[in-house]
Amino acid sequence: MRIDAHQHFWKYSPVRHTWINDDMKVLKRDFLPTDLVPLMQRSGFDGCVAVQADQSEGENDFLLDLAGKNSFIKGVVGWVDFRADNAGERLAYYAGFEKMKGMRHVVQDEPDDLFLLGDDFLRGIGKLQKYNLTYDVLIYHRHLKVAEQFVGKFPDQPFVLDHIAKPDIKGQVYEPWAADMKKIAQHENLMCKVSGMVTEAAWGNWKPGDYKKYLDCVFEAFGVDRIMIGSDWPVCLLSATYEGAVRIVKDYIAALSETEQDKVMGGNAEKFYGLT
Repeated sequence: MRIDAHQHFWKYSPVRHTWINDDMKVLKRDFLPTDLVPLMQRSGFDGCVAVQADQSEGENDFLLDLAGKNSFIKGVVGWVDFRADNAGERLAYYAGFEKMKGMRHVVQDEPDDLFLLGDDFLRGIGKLQKYNLTYDVLIYHRHLKVAEQFVGKFPDQPFVLDHIAKPDIKGQVYEPWAADMKKIAQHENLMCKVSGMVTEAAWGNWKPGDYKKYLDCVFEAFGVDRIMIGSDWPVCLLSATYEGAVRIVKDYIAALSETEQDKVMGGNAEKFYGLT
């Protein structure tokens, strides 16, 4: 299958989606399955993974309901409060839904740069493997050293790094991001999503070459068996069309073999999330 491994749905609420500021007016509306289907079809995708955009269990229920009504939504990445005493109970509950494949916490918004290493958070993360759930690591590039320690604490837990850890593509800053990526990639239980790059570039004013050195680093560090494509729609609309965001990766991997391209374009996501 060809899988868009990272996208979002929402019914816009200024109360719930406070992260959508005045510079992001294009996102201040509903984005639902009927909006995504034609975009996916034009880009050759068979399915997608819907990822939480609001840290609430209500978000889980919303996404699971959409997945139940739309077969092309192959999996959901949700949220629970890993720091709560009942984190295990909530994970057990959501693991009972066939399309709930993993969890995520918006660590990039936490004021404490050491959030990932908090005892209560680590305790909650330690419960994921029991329920066969993956974890999406959402951070900024400054968090990579901490994330490397975090991933190393759970060598048997499947992790995936969202948005290549959000390097400063707009400023074309390469180090220490590159060195930190090479180090964290040594953990073989970690995969990487080539997604979210256009929003780290100059919005609407980038050129394809702006991404090359970052993609070179990711593909060298992780290899084609541990990389998956994601559109990050509709957030990508801040800087590109759906097709434009996807085309960056498609063009980059065009020189690879068909088998290798298939892995990046869906095979790896299918295996990682256990999609059917």
